[in-house]
Amino acid sequence: MVVQPQFVVITGASTGIGQACALACVNNGITVFAGVRTHEAGEALRRRGGERLIPIQLDITDAESIRQAETVVRERVGLTGVSGLVNNAGIAVGSPLEVIPIDALRRQLEVNVIGQVTATQAFLPLLRLARGRIVNMGSIAGRGTIPIMGPYSASKHALEALTDALRLELQPWGIHVSIVEPGAIATPIWEKSTKTGDEIATLVGQAGVALYGDLVVRVKERVAEAARRAISPNIVARTVLHALTAAKPKTRYLVGSDARVRALMLKWLPDRAQDWILTKVLALPAWNSK
Repeated sequence: MVVQPQFVVITGASTGIGQACALACVNNGITVFAGVRTHEAGEALRRRGGERLIPIQLDITDAESIRQAETVVRERVGLTGVSGLVNNAGIAVGSPLEVIPIDALRRQLEVNVIGQVTATQAFLPLLRLARGRIVNMGSIAGRGTIPIMGPYSASKHALEALTDALRLELQPWGIHVSIVEPGAIATPIWEKSTKTGDEIATLVGQAGVALYGDLVVRVKERVAEAARRAISPNIVARTVLHALTAAKPKTRYLVGSDARVRALMLKWLPDRAQDWILTKVLALPAWNSK
């Protein structure tokens, strides 16, 4: 049995996974309110999605922007409500925790954690009307991290907890809550992350670079290799579509072979064994007791 959503809200739909999700939903007869940051991004998306794709200006870190977006959606859907909310908007900040500027860490958590809750709170009354669904865009990094990616992984780990809590809290209204956990996906987020990382490297100065420069270079090389092997965001979009339309959606969706391998490591291997493997795979510097 397949459930046919009528209206779905997707945050962070300008590029990457969000854009792929918006177009996949439209192609399956769903009207999508696509959250974008600029008018230009919205128009470009509208040209690709047609009349079922409705761009809305939406910055999930701005309470007024969220309020205005919710008003636009509510005026359009009325008592029909919203069948789905895809919390996809997010950023990736990478830095050793010792030297990360606290404002950068706050920004990571503000977008990937606080923003998700704020958007969910805003649209829940409409979701309740339609007994809709929530799909949170997590990451396998939310289950286990690597060096430099601590800030990003912390935000996605928090999203795992928020998903679990919402799933139980919203049971009385029949609102399903799922989290999607991709591995490496070919999206602009990693290009933006590299730019942010370069900006942070400038801020931490010579002392930070002296402590962690080699580590950052090695992790960047491995992330670049993973990006070259990354799968299409369309694969993630198909998973999101399943979470929105399946009669019995899963609570968690692993996407990509690398995500599944990492999940098995995290489940079965002791922490020290995982540390040893990651140290070898990432060619990390290790303590020499001699």
